Amino acid sequence: MEREDRSVNPREDGQRKDDSKGKLSTPRLTPARQKQRAPQQQAVEVSRAEEGPVSVSPKLSNWIKLNSKDLKIRQTDRSWAAEVVNDFRDNLLKFLRSNSDQPLFRKAEFLTTGSYFEKVKIHSPDEFDMMLKLQAPSRLDMKELDGGLFYRIDFSRPTRSQSPIQAFLLENERTLSSSKILNEMYRLVRKFLKTYKVPDKRCYWEVNRKRPNTPAVTLSLLRTEGNSDELISVDVVPALEVHPCQGWPLAARNGPAVDNWLGKKVRQEIKSLPCYFVPKRIKGRNLSEDAKESWRISFSHVEKKIITSHGNTKTCCESNATKCCRKQCLMLLKSLIEGLKQRYPKELHDLCSYHGKTAFLHTLSIRFSDSMWDRQKLPACFMHLLRALENHACQGDLPHFFVPNCNLFSPAAFPRKALDFLVKALEEQRMEGLPLLKPATPVPPLRLINTPSEDASTEMSTYNPSTGAVYSVALMKKLAVVFAIASALVIFLCK
Repeated sequence: MEREDRSVNPREDGQRKDDSKGKLSTPRLTPARQKQRAPQQQAVEVSRAEEGPVSVSPKLSNWIKLNSKDLKIRQTDRSWAAEVVNDFRDNLLKFLRSNSDQPLFRKAEFLTTGSYFEKVKIHSPDEFDMMLKLQAPSRLDMKELDGGLFYRIDFSRPTRSQSPIQAFLLENERTLSSSKILNEMYRLVRKFLKTYKVPDKRCYWEVNRKRPNTPAVTLSLLRTEGNSDELISVDVVPALEVHPCQGWPLAARNGPAVDNWLGKKVRQEIKSLPCYFVPKRIKGRNLSEDAKESWRISFSHVEKKIITSHGNTKTCCESNATKCCRKQCLMLLKSLIEGLKQRYPKELHDLCSYHGKTAFLHTLSIRFSDSMWDRQKLPACFMHLLRALENHACQGDLPHFFVPNCNLFSPAAFPRKALDFLVKALEEQRMEGLPLLKPATPVPPLRLINTPSEDASTEMSTYNPSTGAVYSVALMKKLAVVFAIASALVIFLCK
């Protein structure tokens, strides 16, 4: 339940990373600081400050284009993963609707959200997000607990004693417990897995250990043959739906700033969509009782709508229309963030793809014209996006796209030391030609599994990433035996 403008010439000061220690050089930078202006105004100023032309060398341009092509998911992997995940989702929904011991979940429906369904997933179809929609039975009171992301959820009126929601209320019989909902979700998923069988009999689903501050029941698809590599990860997130007639909470009520980009009509359509809350606890120690049972507002469904229909003109990227490079830029940024986190896992622990996605949405709302995102301009557009993220980090200000008073780069959300490190890391990547744009990821495990459409007798294969060749394991074993016999024979004849 994730960059813009300056020249891309090599660094002149000769400062470099220390690869053995994972440390960066310390160029002189403007310290991150918190400004006091309106958050949305700051986001606009950060983006507009970098609207000048971007200088991209031919070498860097080719590097960006090459990596953009490598981000696409192979169709064979996509088909296999989709079949496995869809079967899991459909059967889990059937189980919940037929389950008599928990009526609240019997009317649940799935919302497909996340990068895979937004078609910006990179490298491999190995992560899926599913929001399980639970309808609130009556009007809710949403008490804001922070800048507008976390809330205590109360029912405006007492619920009936026979209502299914009663089992999930606190002692005051008004407050909805996020922990009780999440615990029940875990119980139901574990019960479902006792009888469920994966279509590919070489695999099985396993529920991961519960992690603090996560709203999801996370499952891993594993091989039955003792190989512990995770093939696919699925997050099942229970989400409480607030009826559209009640409207969004006050902190988000104005809707996202998309008037120039998508139009005022689309903004009104977005504001008319339901509001969802997921059972996520605020980070921190010595939390209040309200904070321990907090819910976080979720805009995943709106993000999917925006990214799917992303054009300033309604025909952008349709079958016969002009194609833009917006999604390619987001995928490249996700890949760079992934590379940075692999290179500096401790220093950039707090960084996630959502920071990149938020900077991306702000950039789209400023650079709104489709002509600015022409597919031929991919390298320059990506450098604009990269510079936007870098400037948000420099300013220490990244307003949430839907809740602008919430700063994703505030010291409470993103430690200042980590933010300073991120600024240096982004600057260094930009100056040195984006070496981490292609992260050193292992071979995707999906490549080691035959798809269900293949013949059952097909031998298992291995993949050589350096040559792109696929070799049959059985054939390689036979060749090894032949080579060993031939070697022994040569030694015998030479004696």
